[in-house]
Amino acid sequence: MKVREEKLKSIIEWSEKNEDVRVLLLTSSLANPFAPVDEFSDLDIEFIFENNSNYISDKSWILNFGNPIAMVEEDESYFDYKHAMKMVLYEDYVKVDFKLYSVPDFLEEINQDELCEDWDIGYKVLIDKDCITQNMKEPTYRVSIIKKPTEQKFRQTLNDFWWDTTYLAKSLVRDELFYAKFMSENNIRTDYLIPLIEWHIASQHDWSITTNKFGRLFKKLLTPEMWSKIEQTFSGSNIKENWTALFSMADLVSEIGTELSKKLDYKYPDKLEKDIRKYLTELKTKT
Repeated sequence: MKVREEKLKSIIEWSEKNEDVRVLLLTSSLANPFAPVDEFSDLDIEFIFENNSNYISDKSWILNFGNPIAMVEEDESYFDYKHAMKMVLYEDYVKVDFKLYSVPDFLEEINQDELCEDWDIGYKVLIDKDCITQNMKEPTYRVSIIKKPTEQKFRQTLNDFWWDTTYLAKSLVRDELFYAKFMSENNIRTDYLIPLIEWHIASQHDWSITTNKFGRLFKKLLTPEMWSKIEQTFSGSNIKENWTALFSMADLVSEIGTELSKKLDYKYPDKLEKDIRKYLTELKTKT
């Protein structure tokens, strides 16, 4: 993407001339040889300043790289980080996430026993005026690799899935659409269905693969048949459609869970599924 490359070039040139900037890093997907990159990929930039305080309080410096149309700012206390952030969307539609470190905090981070996750995903040193990055550990690019679940984690995920379907079913009987969507999308899909699909994919790739955040690469990695089953778990506002999606989720979890239980030699909760399915079916007759 030419406009993004030009944006990066301008950031590098500005950093080279600015004595306050001691190190410049490119991180995340653009620095990871295994990550998918397209025209919508962000620039993730880390400035290591002699002192970052002026650049946190004064945002005029971001105008050096274009005209911003939106920005989100987080200071160092926001998540108890050792850096501040300014996430900027420019009018050319290039989005840049700037992290702002001071040298002492940066050095403290790189001297930890393990490389932090943000760097282990991938980083590239663009500028280092004082050779302070020479002791940074190399990224493994494995922080996002899907890990094989323990039997306890596998069992808990399935038990929690079947338990929470009962709350979803009751909300559909009560015609409580907001709560139904909260349970189906926030809890059931995010906490249980996504991990199960990740494990399904990873089990087919020797547990050496990532599907990116929240299933971004599911469609590319699944068979058309399996993707079609997943599509059936989505629904709109119609209560009948939501019932159909709920039972599609149940069928999918049953299929994937049973398959994984055999591969991993873990026990699948057959009786729990049978009993909960009976409960769901009876509740459905009330709508």
